[in-house]
Amino acid sequence: MKRLLMASTCMAVLYGAGPAMADMEAAERWINDEFQRSVLSKEEQMAEMEWFIKAAEPFSGMEVNVLSETIPTHTYESEVLTKAFEEITGIKVNHQLLGEGEVVQAVQTQMQTNRNLYDGYVNDSDLVGTHARLQAAVNLTDYMAGEGADVTSPTLDLDDFIGKDFTTGPDGALWQLPDQQFANLYWFRKDWFDNPDYQAAFKEKYGYDLGVPVNWSAYEDIAAFFTEDVGEVDGVKIYGHMDYGKRAPDLGWRMTDAWLSMAGTGSKGLPNGRPVDEWGIRMEEGSCNPVGASTSRGGATNAPASVYAIRKWDEWLRTYAPPAAASYDFYQSLPALNQGNVAQQIFWYTAFTADMVKPKSEGNQTVDDEGMPLWRMAPSPHGPYWEEGMKVGYQDVGSWTFMKSTPVENRKAAWLYAQFVTSKTVDTEKSHVGLTFIRNSTVNGESFTERAPALGGLVEFYRSPDRVRWTPTGVNVPDYPKLAQLWWQYIGDVNAGNYTPQVAMDRLASEMDTIMGRMQEADEKANVYGGCGPRLNEERDPSYWLNEVAGSPKPMLANEKPQGETIAYEELIKQWQ
Repeated sequence: MKRLLMASTCMAVLYGAGPAMADMEAAERWINDEFQRSVLSKEEQMAEMEWFIKAAEPFSGMEVNVLSETIPTHTYESEVLTKAFEEITGIKVNHQLLGEGEVVQAVQTQMQTNRNLYDGYVNDSDLVGTHARLQAAVNLTDYMAGEGADVTSPTLDLDDFIGKDFTTGPDGALWQLPDQQFANLYWFRKDWFDNPDYQAAFKEKYGYDLGVPVNWSAYEDIAAFFTEDVGEVDGVKIYGHMDYGKRAPDLGWRMTDAWLSMAGTGSKGLPNGRPVDEWGIRMEEGSCNPVGASTSRGGATNAPASVYAIRKWDEWLRTYAPPAAASYDFYQSLPALNQGNVAQQIFWYTAFTADMVKPKSEGNQTVDDEGMPLWRMAPSPHGPYWEEGMKVGYQDVGSWTFMKSTPVENRKAAWLYAQFVTSKTVDTEKSHVGLTFIRNSTVNGESFTERAPALGGLVEFYRSPDRVRWTPTGVNVPDYPKLAQLWWQYIGDVNAGNYTPQVAMDRLASEMDTIMGRMQEADEKANVYGGCGPRLNEERDPSYWLNEVAGSPKPMLANEKPQGETIAYEELIKQWQ
């Protein structure tokens, strides 16, 4: 206790007279009862909380509203951390949870109308290109040095955030503060893959080892093997693949979250390749102006690699997944894995690790009696158009975003809350609940070294140097809300059987160019996108881009199913370490 009083005295010297004892008592109670796991010592936690109490004094009794999507991390924030923050600082936060589509719609509405719908958003870093162009959001680099300097924590430690590069715009400014981060990886039932009988039968049929698929050919072979050859495990019908196809906004993100790039659409280089990104949008190196999505303009949204990607998604969903999967959305398909009847999933978000580590007593059939996972996660395989040096997958970085249309005092109070829920005092415990890491210090902390064996490879992935190869949507996308809403509608036509993958992608690419053409007009007339709006290339025969210009878009391969290739999971983990 003597050391706690010394820390409190030091902070009082730095920040003025000390806070009310009742607030410090609340802070100590929360640290003792809820935030015991932290990379900070208790003294350091108390000092950090004392700064929050002092900084929040002008806003005590205030009420602010924030919005995020519904995942376990944000549920914890909404149900637990708002109470802690209010008791410690006196600021009440209404933290609302909605589907991601509704969050994007609210962000778009506030940007378009300048009406203050919410005082803060956890908004995907996929919109960083939009925020940097439209300038409707607050530039956090400028904010922390200016208007928000008095409410910016000295212990924020921006360099500790693993997603900071993804929330930095092409102008070099930080536009968003990471709150949660997860990747799309490959998920598989390691207990089934280790079965000697299955291994022998697979090797006999396909001529190579059953293991983690390196390419899509192997994934397809494994999907067929478990669906058709194994068929049942312990009397239960099993399937070799899981996905979702419901005509909803989630379906669009299923594709824009790097599915095309995993197939081989796009250019080499990270984070998203230049000139062509994982949406198929072309933007030349050194420019901030997108020039098109259609192959006729040098884009790749309807190029052979992209069409192949959509075709395989549709084929596998119909052939190797449970019949209900075609009507599942994002929120239904991923937790469905814990029913225990699926062998693998090529496109699985680690945000659902928390559901996959629930005990068997809660109906989770993918853990053993001791609660240890029967599954593992690994890098997703890549398609035949993919080349070394290309993006291999997607990371979602849900990040605190603030609008210029929000009143100054509300924004300051909400900014304090954003820093609180990402602070080192809180972050370790929040990460144990949601398993969506944002800080290097947290994921490399002792508590996650101890827990790593029970998390199926998640900790190993986030500690590996390979992690940076999974990146969010980049800055080629000029206006995420306007373009993202097109994807699920046109991809949904494939699932409904209305159009072939080629026709659907042709229509999608054409509509994207039409929308970007309108953005170009607005930017040229009124500087709406700060001069960084689209400047579309003139259309020309696609053969020019496919056959005469090196890189993406790429011509159709003569063989889109090369020999399957796998790797032993143990070898893969060695690479991560």
